[in-house]
Amino acid sequence: MPALSYLVLCLCLCLVGLPAAHAELVRMEVSERRSFAEGKPFGAAGPYEIIEGRLHFAVDPEAPVNQRIADLEFAPRNRDGRVEFSSDFFLMKPVDPALGNRRILYDVDNRGNKLSLWSFNEGERTNAPYSEAHAGNGFLLRHGYSLLWCGWNSDVVDDGNNRLEISLPVARHDDGTPIRGKVHLEISVDNPERSWTFGWSPWGVAAAYPSVDINDPEARVTKRPTRDAPGEEIPRDAWQFARWEDGEIIPDPSSIYVEEGLEPGWLYDVVYTAANPRVMGLGMAAIRDAVSFFRYQETDGVGTSNPLAGAVSHAYLFGISQSGRLVNHFIYDGFNTSADQRPVFDGAIAHVAGAGRGLFNHRFGLATLYSTQHRDNLVPSETFPMATVPSAEPVTGETGDMLARAREQGHVPKLFFVQSSTEYWSRGASLLHTDVTGEADLLVDDNVRIYLIAGSQHLGATPATPGIGQTPRNPLYHRPPLFRALLVALDRWVTEGTEPPESRYPRIDDGTLVSLETFAEAFPAIPGVEAPRVVYEPLRLDLGPYWKSDGFATIVPPDIGVPYRALVPMVDEDGNELAGIRLPDIEVPVGTYTGWSLRAAEHGAEGMLAGLDGSYLEFPRAAEDREDSGDPRRSIHERYPNRAEYLSRIAEAAMRLEEEGFLLAEDAIEMVRRAAACDYW
Repeated sequence: MPALSYLVLCLCLCLVGLPAAHAELVRMEVSERRSFAEGKPFGAAGPYEIIEGRLHFAVDPEAPVNQRIADLEFAPRNRDGRVEFSSDFFLMKPVDPALGNRRILYDVDNRGNKLSLWSFNEGERTNAPYSEAHAGNGFLLRHGYSLLWCGWNSDVVDDGNNRLEISLPVARHDDGTPIRGKVHLEISVDNPERSWTFGWSPWGVAAAYPSVDINDPEARVTKRPTRDAPGEEIPRDAWQFARWEDGEIIPDPSSIYVEEGLEPGWLYDVVYTAANPRVMGLGMAAIRDAVSFFRYQETDGVGTSNPLAGAVSHAYLFGISQSGRLVNHFIYDGFNTSADQRPVFDGAIAHVAGAGRGLFNHRFGLATLYSTQHRDNLVPSETFPMATVPSAEPVTGETGDMLARAREQGHVPKLFFVQSSTEYWSRGASLLHTDVTGEADLLVDDNVRIYLIAGSQHLGATPATPGIGQTPRNPLYHRPPLFRALLVALDRWVTEGTEPPESRYPRIDDGTLVSLETFAEAFPAIPGVEAPRVVYEPLRLDLGPYWKSDGFATIVPPDIGVPYRALVPMVDEDGNELAGIRLPDIEVPVGTYTGWSLRAAEHGAEGMLAGLDGSYLEFPRAAEDREDSGDPRRSIHERYPNRAEYLSRIAEAAMRLEEEGFLLAEDAIEMVRRAAACDYW
């Protein structure tokens, strides 16, 4: 054989053994492989195992699928011209993958926290799910799902809680000098404080960008009681980049200390200069490329076998709240197409995302931030387009829809938007299915279902204590049973073409979606309860000409335009919502369940919406109680003369939901059992 032909043959043989050039995951590093729940079998899927470690990626900045990643052009490149980064991963799968159902459920971690076993299985919540207690009722495992997590949010701080992390490159100018820019953060507290840390949230402190200079004379802090009130600038010598700790002022470029103290409920706008932005959008690329690897590849780039090779036919995406908004943003930004032009996810469930996305692909973005009625109104988490079909923006003249990129790529997943009532009050959910003027219903894409869980709150069932509000919070139990039924419905839609239950959400045309004023007229005059005077209406924000195209702001803080018009669900004579999935507790009520709560005076901003809390307002027990209190709502005894009547009606409501596909049989029975534990007689 001629030497040249021999060399060509050898080269071809070598290339056959190499991974495809388009593979973005180059190496899977396994740090631990262990049995789950001491080898307990879960139905036909048998025992499960856990594989965890680190995924190493190298993406091509020139590839079409990466063109939406903000600042990728400023990220350092390796000798092959690729951008490298790495992420934690955690895989839970049947020991014998052939016994599974050939599905991956990817759980978008929320601030590094794993939620799917807790949400679907009602397992003990943890970021280290190793024991049988963490499996809960075993639902996902009995059904044979492989569960996958990886880090995507570079804000996550290691606090010893096993949060998933990702290491992303820092963007720099071509000459290697740091990129700097103005940053705006809003600080608002519920109790008197001397200082506050940037990026704080009850779900974990985020790694906010520090000030480049703690003595920066151009940094400023302005305070106001509400966003529409005039701001009062605090003199530079009356505040510091510092924290108050054990009676001392400790210099800290990621905190502010205010000499007079931070007043509860007030809004403090901090504007300063930061540097070294992380390339945030690579977090979504990590999800895309991790799932593509486990779904499609035989080995990684160094020959390590994919533990799910040949065992995956479909992949589903799931997220709650922040991670639900990530689901929306992931699809909006076109990440549902792999580097080799294959679909990443066939279906997705975005829970309590409202109409929002997030600062997941922006320079100096902080992924933990989102806008609500009273706080963080200058965070552009709700921006046009928000609907799932083409619509118009009359103020700017734009047209578009949130599925446009996925539609162009040919990879629109089957998508469930599942909302609580809170999303209509505090997260602009109506803008998902109305025009931005709030005047007309819009169509919904054929691949989409929208479900309102009537009377529920964003946080799920909580103890009926006030929190920062004036009324007890909402204890309505809804998430796990509905999630289970909806996942079954989504899977059948994807794999069999069986249509899921029709969308259930409030509409303008049938009078179930109304203005705040119409709602206030309809809400019953319950003694001691004030109906809301406010609703979250996202502001049109101008962050400069490069925000949407390149992901960085030149107007900081943003200029404020007229708000989009949000509407709220209409209620019946009891104050319970008419539209949506009405669970037995709403269909056969013993109280009024709302998605809103109003802030109490002691926490400041009295009468504003209390974040993401809802309310529970129990009916009077007997007619005499109603008469004594002046409550217009019929009493429990007037509605249901005895326990048997009450339980009979609960059972009818549960069975109806089962027939409609919103509850599984075992959960319909459980709804009745829960109701039987209550005795109002």
